Order: sequence, then structure tokens, then C-alpha cells
Amino acid sequence: MLGFKFSEYTPGEGGTPFDRLFKLFQEIMLYTSGNVGEALSWLNELDRQYNLTTDEYGMGDFLRDLQEKGYINNDQNSEGGFNPTRKMEISLRQKSLDDIFGDLKRAKSGHHKTGFVGRGDEHTSEIKPYEFGDPLEQMAVTDSLRNAYINNGIDDFKLTQEDLEVHETFFQSQMSSVLMIDISHSMILYGEDRITPAKKVALALAEFIQTRFPKDTLDILVFGNDAWPIELKDVPYLQVGPYHTNTVAGLELALDILKRRRNPNKQIFMITDGKPTCLKIGKNYYKNSFGLDRKIVNRCLSLAMRCKKMDVPITTFMIAQDPYLVQFVEAFTATNNGKAFYSSLEGLGSFVLESYKKRKRK
Repeated sequence: MLGFKFSEYTPGEGGTPFDRLFKLFQEIMLYTSGNVGEALSWLNELDRQYNLTTDEYGMGDFLRDLQEKGYINNDQNSEGGFNPTRKMEISLRQKSLDDIFGDLKRAKSGHHKTGFVGRGDEHTSEIKPYEFGDPLEQMAVTDSLRNAYINNGIDDFKLTQEDLEVHETFFQSQMSSVLMIDISHSMILYGEDRITPAKKVALALAEFIQTRFPKDTLDILVFGNDAWPIELKDVPYLQVGPYHTNTVAGLELALDILKRRRNPNKQIFMITDGKPTCLKIGKNYYKNSFGLDRKIVNRCLSLAMRCKKMDVPITTFMIAQDPYLVQFVEAFTATNNGKAFYSSLEGLGSFVLESYKKRKRK
């Protein structure tokens, strides 16, 4: 007898045993900064406590599948004997995109729309008569053939330039972005892990740009006592160091990177949880972790004004709620004419997406 058989729904069920373990393994990989051996140890401990595996599919089966599917490979020189592969790095970006930008769907390659019509790439609903120089690929074929039938009839059918119509299009622009990630010691201070959500946001934003806006550029840098660029493949392995927060060095490097981008549309994202506490003067470091140092703050504000003059907005994501820190960020944002969000770790991803989408229109 044909029909449907219903059973009680249990949250967490669905997918193969490998899929269920793999989602958890991906999450742990970000917390362990890409250490496969440590992640497997965590997973084993969770399995011991919560019975994640069964007699039919155990941790040994999961480890074998990870290798056969190309997510990890053997490396006797690494801790635990395994290394993540490029396939694993891509899967981490995709999972971060799903976790943070879950309401978005993968679509065709696109660009940033502008408010100007004319010769462009994105069709609108408007039709206009053909003019010399209009691209033929924008021809409104149905409308042009209809005009030819009306003007010349079916018996003596011919298509002339006067019959042709083309789609109106939007000009489209590219965007060059720099994402700054704070890796100072305060990102794990007081036992609160703030670097893992920051890494997840960076991975999700990179995957979002690469899949939705492939012609855009995204550079990533980290800043502590100093600032240096990193590759996208290095993001899952980021670790916090014994650093102060040299926001000035991060902003200076971001501007240097954007200067090399031949693109009029530029912006900076900065994810941080603390106040600027460090400057590098010559070969020496000027540090002050007690309150807001006027010397450091003034340098930050000067750079904010410099970015404003270069038409480079800065969007700051501050993971702190201290009144004096909020006051600093407000002054910094007002000087740059940028944006600032004061968010919990859980809301960080949605704020990044909202700001990035708003900056698409020029």
C-alpha cells in the first residue's frame, strides 16, 4: 500500500553518521586553530560523554572517511600525525558562511549595483531604442522582432535598425575591502574566547565575496604589537599572542594595501574587542594598557581622518561595552564618517553582512 510513514522527529538527527560527526569536527577545528590531532581528541571526549558514535559507525570509521574523502592527510611531523587539506579549509569557509549568512543562497556571479543606468552588465526591466555602440548581447530580441512585424508585416518581413530595442542596464562597480582582525591577548582574556567567532566571520565574509562577487578583492590582516597580512588559508589557524593592540599599525597597513588596489570603491572592516594600547615609534614600542592614552588615541583619530579624506570608510565591530571604550569608538567613527557596531559575539556575523551589503551601492 502506497503512502507516507511518519515517525517522531528527534532534533539533531538526519544525514549520515559521517555528516553528523563532520559538522561537529569542523566547529572544533576552528577552536583548535586547525590542529587535527587536538580536534580528534576533543571529539573522542565528546563521544565518550554523549555517545556520538554507534557500534555500526565508530571513531575509527570516521577517521578513515576523513582521509578517504580528502579532508586530512598523514603527516608524521605534525602533532597528532595529520594535517588538514585544502579541501578541509574550503569546507570550513562554506560552513562559516552557512552559520553566519544562513539566509543567503548561492547565486550566479554578480557585481555591485550602482544607481546609474547606461552601458553596464545588469539588465533592468526598461527597454530603449537601439543606438549605435550599444552591445548586441543586450538586444531585446522579442521586442525587436515584434517591432519588425508591426513596421514591415509578415509577407515582407525584415529587421532594420529602427526596429531594434535593447535592455537598459545598470553600471556595476567593484569593491576592494580589507578585513582587520585583532589578535591581541585580550581576545582570550578572562577565559572568554573571542578569536574563534572573529575567525568564523572572516571565513564567512571571504566565502560570501568569492561566491557572490568574484571580481571583488578581500585582503586580510592581523594586528597585535605590529600588523601583517595573512592569506585566507591561514585564517583557521590564527592564534592569539602575547600582544598589545596596535590599531595604528593595522590601519596604516590597510591603507597601504588599498593604495595598491586600482579601484575607487574601498573600505575597511575592523574586528576588535579592546582599546588601542600600543604604538611603534621607530624601533621602539610605546605601550600603555591603563585607560585611553591620549598619544595613542590621537594617532588613531588622525588615521581615521586620513581615511575619510581618501573616501575609505571604516566599519568597526567592537566586542566591548565599557562606556569609555564606547566613547572612543564613537569619536573614531565620527571622525571617519564610518560605522560602528557594538555587538555580542553571537551577533557579530549578521552585523558584518548588513554593513557590507549597504556599502555595495555607490
